[in-house]
Amino acid sequence: MIQTLSEILTKAQESQYAVGGFNTFNLETSQAIITAAEAQKSPVIIQVSEKTIEYASIEEISCIVKLLAEKASVPVAVHLDHGKTFDMAKKCVEAGFSSVMIDGSRLSYEENIALTKSVVEMAHAKNVSVEGELGAVGKQSEDSHTIEAMMTDPDQAMEFVDKTGVDALAIGCGTAHGVPLPDEHIHFDVIENIARKVTIPLVLHGSSNIDSESIKKAISLGICKINIDTEIRQSFTSAAKQFLVDNPDKYDPRDFLAYARSKAQARIEEKIQVFGSNNKV
Repeated sequence: MIQTLSEILTKAQESQYAVGGFNTFNLETSQAIITAAEAQKSPVIIQVSEKTIEYASIEEISCIVKLLAEKASVPVAVHLDHGKTFDMAKKCVEAGFSSVMIDGSRLSYEENIALTKSVVEMAHAKNVSVEGELGAVGKQSEDSHTIEAMMTDPDQAMEFVDKTGVDALAIGCGTAHGVPLPDEHIHFDVIENIARKVTIPLVLHGSSNIDSESIKKAISLGICKINIDTEIRQSFTSAAKQFLVDNPDKYDPRDFLAYARSKAQARIEEKIQVFGSNNKV
């Protein structure tokens, strides 16, 4: 069943667990995400990035994820991950997504507020939730000092939420997208201080390969949504490669895709248990 991000995260915030925002890039990973959530009796957020939309087109990928979400026995938010423009957010709203993220973190503070507010007004008119971002999440090419400089300021976070009306806020607290950076770790004091200032659910990006105890502590401090992308792709691709090495005489793509799907599902189920959203449906 499709629900909005707000509907799913409000319950998570009230009961102090987090819901996984898992990125999909094809049919098989979409199936793995939904099946894992159903197996764990967990709400879930299935996320589509701009790169996936470029790869598969908004029409095709939205048909896949919406159909699977509608058929699911658990609550599912269909979510745009890291939308960079108003037009992209609008396309996803028009395609039937139940939530969108608008990432204005590379803009000036004032420009970020203006862009985010415009998306909120457009999306809320269609009963679609909006996730914003303040501060920034690092990348593999950035060193730890750069990441330190992109921490979210708690006072700015309070003002940003008030001026934009976002339903959830992604914050910069020391993590990075992609494989781990040297000495990468979550700055728990940042999460704690922001949680004291804002009442909406907080989102942790760049969470692949962060240890489970750190994730659990972040949840206890106010994180309600945790994004996982890299680990899904790692599990899927590694499994497909291994299957082809072990079965050189098999040529049906459905065989190695099914095996890769099962390994991705297993990893997603592990994450759901760490997040504490299992058995919450």
